[in-house]
Amino acid sequence: MNRRWFIAMLGGAVAWPLAARAQQPERMRRIGALMGFAESDSRAQASIAAFREGLQKLGWTEGRNVRIDTRWAIPGDSESMQRIAKEIVVLQPDVIFSPTTPTTAALLQQTRTIPIVFAVVSDPVGSGFVASFVRPGGNVTGFTIFVPTMAGKWLALLKEIAPRVARVAFLFNPATAPYAEYYLSHFKAGAASFAVDAIIAPVSGRSELESVVAAQARAPNSGLVVMPDSFTSTHHAEITSLAARHRLPAVYPFRFFAEAGGLLSYGNDSLDNYRGAAIYADRILKGEKPSELPVQAPVKFELVINLKTANALGLAVPPTLIARADEVIE
Repeated sequence: MNRRWFIAMLGGAVAWPLAARAQQPERMRRIGALMGFAESDSRAQASIAAFREGLQKLGWTEGRNVRIDTRWAIPGDSESMQRIAKEIVVLQPDVIFSPTTPTTAALLQQTRTIPIVFAVVSDPVGSGFVASFVRPGGNVTGFTIFVPTMAGKWLALLKEIAPRVARVAFLFNPATAPYAEYYLSHFKAGAASFAVDAIIAPVSGRSELESVVAAQARAPNSGLVVMPDSFTSTHHAEITSLAARHRLPAVYPFRFFAEAGGLLSYGNDSLDNYRGAAIYADRILKGEKPSELPVQAPVKFELVINLKTANALGLAVPPTLIARADEVIE
């Protein structure tokens, strides 16, 4: 009896610490997020919300097993970006979420060891973030938004909806689009093929938008193509309003431009990239290395036409173009 009692007690002693360990709470993981937008930007808030919702669907609940430290940097302010990037790195998170090219560049100046996942970077190889799409090779990986040939596609769509256009400006902010040449070479090539004058239209801030758009509109048969960058996205409502006021046919990279009154947009849903970034963050938290997670490019693009704006500009939208549209705003 004593021997059986001793064996039973020994078995219970072994089982007890195992059960106790099983009941211990999960270790709180930490994610840093550097948002290169004004905190008041509703589009940016929707983007970080999509990232958070993606994590939640994968089992990461804030306050239970993950903490997300979100910081907002002033768009185009490199000093602010560097300071806040350093603050995030000091927190030593398990992974850092970085939506754009400027935020990723700032973070990589602060760390080459903490995993970073980007969401809407245009040219990760040319920007020096990764060695290649298939094998990133360092501490960063993520999702791109467009291939460079999209610049030629935007120009082709502008010529299709406004065939008389003979002079097209490409609008961007060099501070938030250091990758501009990634698109510009294809824009210039497309302009040459259509016998269109290519105008490079950089702006350094909001105060220059009015003068640049007005200058373009003064020349007859002018048009506008807006480059994807955090500055143009932040000021999408003002840009579309200026184009409408100056009766300038324009093509934009994202749906929300057309929803705000822009003539036509062609691009991917950037929120999908934020959801994808959540999947990559989850995989890294579970042990995978960013160096082995390939950079992913979008495979689905959507064409949105604002028929009301087209009518206001006196443009007759070809039925073939309407038939190809994913959405027509009337």
